[in-house]
Amino acid sequence: MIYPKYGPGQLWEEVGEIITENGGEIHHNSNVVGLEFNSGEIVAIKVHDESTGELKRIEGDYFFSSMPVKDIINAFEGNLPADVIEVANGLIYRDFITVGLLLTKLKIKNETKLRTLNDLVSDNWIYIQERDVEMGRIQIFNNWSPYLVNDDSKVWISLEYFCNEGDKMWNLSDEKFKDFAINELEKINIIDGNDVIDNVVIRVQKTYPAYFGTYNKFDTIKDFVDQFENLFLIGRNGMHRYNNMDHSMLTAMTAVENIINNVKSKDNIWNINSEKEYQEEN
Repeated sequence: MIYPKYGPGQLWEEVGEIITENGGEIHHNSNVVGLEFNSGEIVAIKVHDESTGELKRIEGDYFFSSMPVKDIINAFEGNLPADVIEVANGLIYRDFITVGLLLTKLKIKNETKLRTLNDLVSDNWIYIQERDVEMGRIQIFNNWSPYLVNDDSKVWISLEYFCNEGDKMWNLSDEKFKDFAINELEKINIIDGNDVIDNVVIRVQKTYPAYFGTYNKFDTIKDFVDQFENLFLIGRNGMHRYNNMDHSMLTAMTAVENIINNVKSKDNIWNINSEKEYQEEN
C-alpha cells in the first residue's frame, strides 16, 4: 500500500480540491436533519449549518449517505414503518477517544533487525494486551510517514480508547483524560511522563458499528432504503458494516458505476466484503 505523505486525510483534501475545481460545492460544519421523499425517490435534504444556524434545503438527482444508519432513518420526514424506526434506534455503536502525545522519546527500543530513523521502535500499531489499562492500541505516526512529524527528533503517537458516549471515560475533561492516558503509558513502561511535550484529545461518535442490538434485523432497514432508487448507503457507518477503508471506498465506486450503467439493484453494493473470511495481503 502507498500511504499518503501527509496521512489519509490528504486523500480527501485532494478529492475536495478536484470537486471544487469542477464546480462542485462542499459544505462543512453542516448536519443533515431532514430527508424529503415521495414514492421511490429522495427529493431533497435539509441541512443545518452549525456556523450560521441557517437551515438549507438542497435538491438533487442522487444522494449518497455515509452518515450513521440510525441518524439517516431518523432524518426521514413523514411516516415511516414502525419496524424500520425500531430497528434503526436499536442499532449499537462503539465510540472512540484518541489522545495524541508529542514526546521527546519512547522508553521502548527497536529490538528488530529493521532499520528505523533514530532507531525508533518499528511498529505502526501496538495492540495493548495488559488487563490493568483501558487503552486498546497505540499508533506511532513517525512510522506511517515521517512527514507527519514536524521535527523527526520527536515522536508523535496516539492512544486509542474504545468507549460509549456518556460513560465515565467519555465525560472526563480533556485535561483529566490526558493525565489518565499518560499515567497508563507510564504504568506499562512505554514512556516517561516528563518526556511529553504536547497533547490533544479527540472524541469521535459512532466510530464502530456493532453487530448486536437489532443488527440481526438489519434487512428491515436495507429493504426500506433500497426502494429509493436515487439513495445509496455507502461506507462503514452508511451501511452499518465494519469495512476496511478499501471496501468502504469500493461501495461508493460501485454505487457510481451503477448509476452510469443504469443498474437499479443495489445487491452488488451490499455484497462487497460480505464473505465470511477476508485476508489482507501486503
